[in-house]
Amino acid sequence: MTKTGRMQKLLEDIKVFTKNRQWQAYHTPKNLAMALSVESSELVEIFQWMTPEQSAQPDEHTKKHISEEIGDIMIYLSMIGSAFEIDPIKAAEEKLRLNEQKYPVPSSV
Repeated sequence: MTKTGRMQKLLEDIKVFTKNRQWQAYHTPKNLAMALSVESSELVEIFQWMTPEQSAQPDEHTKKHISEEIGDIMIYLSMIGSAFEIDPIKAAEEKLRLNEQKYPVPSSV
């Protein structure tokens, strides 16, 4: 499945999940942005008291927890993008190109 196909499938799955629970009214862009912030904070919380070394090599339980929080973040980010017809993958690719121009590779590298 292509990147675009996977993104479309994810959005369809999210739409069905939300519709089946009648949550559409709660998923305004404002609420989704707030939920995204909360989920991002939950990811940060996992690493809060770790040393840099511990954060680089989490145990399997912690890695699963990290994966779950990344999943939550991706869901809310995808929903916000969908609300404005923005593909998060395309937006990231475009932003990376802008950042390449803004922050060129130093000539010493």
